[in-house]
Amino acid sequence: MRTSDGVPLHVEIRGHQGPVVVLSHGFTVDSAEWSPQIAALAHRARVVTWDQRGHGRSGWGDPAHATVDQLGRDLAAVVEAVAPCGRVVLGGHSMGGMTVLALARQHPEWFGTRVAGVFLVATSAGDLFSDGPLGVLHAAARRAGVLPAVLQGARLAAPFAEQLPWRDSLLGRWFVRHMAFTKDASDEEVRRLQAVTESVPLAVTSAFSSSLLAHDESAALPALARVPTTVVAATGDRLTPAAHGRRIAEELGPRARLVVVEDAGHAVNQTHHAVVDAALLDLVDGLRHR
Repeated sequence: MRTSDGVPLHVEIRGHQGPVVVLSHGFTVDSAEWSPQIAALAHRARVVTWDQRGHGRSGWGDPAHATVDQLGRDLAAVVEAVAPCGRVVLGGHSMGGMTVLALARQHPEWFGTRVAGVFLVATSAGDLFSDGPLGVLHAAARRAGVLPAVLQGARLAAPFAEQLPWRDSLLGRWFVRHMAFTKDASDEEVRRLQAVTESVPLAVTSAFSSSLLAHDESAALPALARVPTTVVAATGDRLTPAAHGRRIAEELGPRARLVVVEDAGHAVNQTHHAVVDAALLDLVDGLRHR
């Protein structure tokens, strides 16, 4: 299928019975990250996965459209294509969760009508870089007025950096392990994720950076509060700390369920998939009987 600005999106549909579950993946990965959840939902739902623009097998388009806001519109187009009349459950991991929130801001009238439930994993509604070393650097660059120049420099340098032998390096492996996993992750898990993240062109990652840094979809939360929403947070997540998941659940109120996974990192839906699978199945099965 194609988006409103002509970008081809790779969409896969599995199953023919049960509720429609649309899963949106995170930054610098692709829809294969949902493999454990796809297997868990087999014979219980019609599962739709898609590669977000610039990722996996989807097209790229104008770098100016590399925004969370555009991803929300892309998700709306996917929903219109795969479930033009029925109700859906929307799931998102990391940037995919931000995509769901962007759609909720753009189409609040869908929640409680077309959207029957929401599943958010290791994501944030905003203020993502308020804590930790990245937060300090981001705040300092913004105060100094150099953040736009830094981001623009990264975009300009991306084509040249692509020529350097940085893929599959030990430094890259350490970074992926540190940011996405906890210390007990296997080398195979780390190398697999490293290969996927490093397959995304640097032009794509640098283009999305501004939007991710400025991300604030807190205005979308009242729409989500109308439907059953499960929020999964991981205590060892260095990219979207568990405090962000807790904050979303608190804002959503009594219809939200918070699942905190101990000793798990950002890739919680893969490394601790049994817990995540069970939470997703509880949400979907509960909606089947509503």
